[in-house]
Amino acid sequence: MKRKNSVVLFIACSAVFLEALDLAIMNLALPLIQKHFHLEEEQSQWLQTIYVLLYGGFLIIGGKLADIWGRKKVFLTGALLFLITSIGAGKANSFEFLFFFRAIQGLGAAFLMPSAMAIITNTFITEDARSKALGIFSSFAAIGSGCGLSVGGLIASSLGWQWIFFINVPIISISLILAFILLERDIRIIGTNQPDLLSGIILSFCIVLLSYFIHAIPVLIHKPIWIVIVLSLISSSLIYFIKRTRHHPNPLINFTLLKGNNVMLGNRTIFILGSFFLSYLLILSFYLQEILGFSAAKAGLLLFPFSVGSAFISRFLLPRLIKRFKIIRTARLGMTLMFFGALLLIISMYYGLFAPLVFSIACVIGAGMAISIPSLTVMALSQIPVEHQGVASGVNTTSYFFGSGIGLSLISLMMQLNTLFPSTIKQLIASASLLLLIAAIAVLYLLKEEFSLKK
Repeated sequence: MKRKNSVVLFIACSAVFLEALDLAIMNLALPLIQKHFHLEEEQSQWLQTIYVLLYGGFLIIGGKLADIWGRKKVFLTGALLFLITSIGAGKANSFEFLFFFRAIQGLGAAFLMPSAMAIITNTFITEDARSKALGIFSSFAAIGSGCGLSVGGLIASSLGWQWIFFINVPIISISLILAFILLERDIRIIGTNQPDLLSGIILSFCIVLLSYFIHAIPVLIHKPIWIVIVLSLISSSLIYFIKRTRHHPNPLINFTLLKGNNVMLGNRTIFILGSFFLSYLLILSFYLQEILGFSAAKAGLLLFPFSVGSAFISRFLLPRLIKRFKIIRTARLGMTLMFFGALLLIISMYYGLFAPLVFSIACVIGAGMAISIPSLTVMALSQIPVEHQGVASGVNTTSYFFGSGIGLSLISLMMQLNTLFPSTIKQLIASASLLLLIAAIAVLYLLKEEFSLKK
């Protein structure tokens, strides 16, 4: 039984690993795709944007379907979509086909992630076992991001950009086969427990539209009429969704379940973490390639040891931290590492020193993410009943996703303030200073909540 549970954990971890790998690896492959299809920079960026829009937009409904229709069924559907679209994207002979497969891949990820987390919480029943399993599961997000950054440049440079998609195929194929054979069949709940799919569609529409707005802020800021139209659509749709949720017998999201102290603390802090991490990766990538002149392959080689370190921390150190300390203190340690990582990055860029850059990467990619994401995920899901873990994990991941979108938009705006920051290095230092502030807010917030809990 213990061996079977370990295989189930591997199946679930493969999903979060691929999702994080796919987001990170694309950053280093975009210039090659842009060159291959003779695209403008803003066109190639849509490959990342469309994935994030559909992924973030359908996470909650994917989680609800996992709760109602069955974790195994939704996981297999998401994995199959991810497999087909990975092959299709790698074989695409035009940008239009690549764009299409990338969009559906985001939808597959939205089904894959919450169902994988729900599988874990249903498999590991005791509190200690579940916390440890969720910690390992979430740590694979950090490992996937690190591997995407480190290996992505090497793969794209040596084998071609197509292999950033083909690399998914063997991993997801093994997971599909094992999941089909080993995962227990879910009993489909019928009758009054059918999900409110219309609310799901409305909420997904709101999230996609809001996500688009966040990503397009640098462009829309010059089009006030469009801003009014988009915000009006989002506001009216959200108002209708809230009213419908209050009166429906089986609402899409039971908001009373999300009011626990740990649940709210975990979701709020992971929102802040999202606004920090992807923005840090963007600034780091820009600094390495545009200022220091690193190639994608060389940047990957620099980051590779820290990905290994992240895996080591996730496997050996993190379980001990979660067992020995309160989960809020573990989360605070992770966010403190983020703070020092941003500070060291600023010092490196300001004085032109390489050593602080290495320690910055160690703090953020090597240790910070390996500690922060698992602890915050465990915190957000610890008080949620098993039958609602799917939608709760969707809310948790959506919080991280929204934070990422807002963080990236703020960095994009910062980079466009040429009058205040006339040189690229000054823009990067200003952007890193914003990240320092974001990390400081997270640390202070966790300190405040820990002090409140003691009272």
